[in-house]
Amino acid sequence: MNRKRRALFILIALVLAGVGLFELYGFPVADGTYDAFAKCLADKKVTMYGAAWCPHCQREKRLFGSSIQFVPYVECPNNPQMCLAKGVKGYPTWVFPDGRIFAGEQGLQKLSSESGCPLIAATSSQ
Repeated sequence: MNRKRRALFILIALVLAGVGLFELYGFPVADGTYDAFAKCLADKKVTMYGAAWCPHCQREKRLFGSSIQFVPYVECPNNPQMCLAKGVKGYPTWVFPDGRIFAGEQGLQKLSSESGCPLIAATSSQ
């Protein structure tokens, strides 16, 4: 019985480790998948404020894949006065031009519904 318990414990530990890694890194996104969405956020002047060392910021950025290059982003440790002026108190913070502020990870669906930018992923023709 001891062997079975140990095997079950190891299996559960591996599953939990896998879930933890998924939570940390998420699904990889194909290059350019959300270009149109990210460009729409930029057109609407929706800006992400964060810090390179922030794991929540890193996860939020990973959701966009390479499309994050089109999202307006301010690195707060390099621009503290700008971030303070916008009311940023934690990372990530999304600031909309109408003054709405969303602190913490929002996810693409919430950003889409709040911004009015359609969340349509580009499909590859391969």
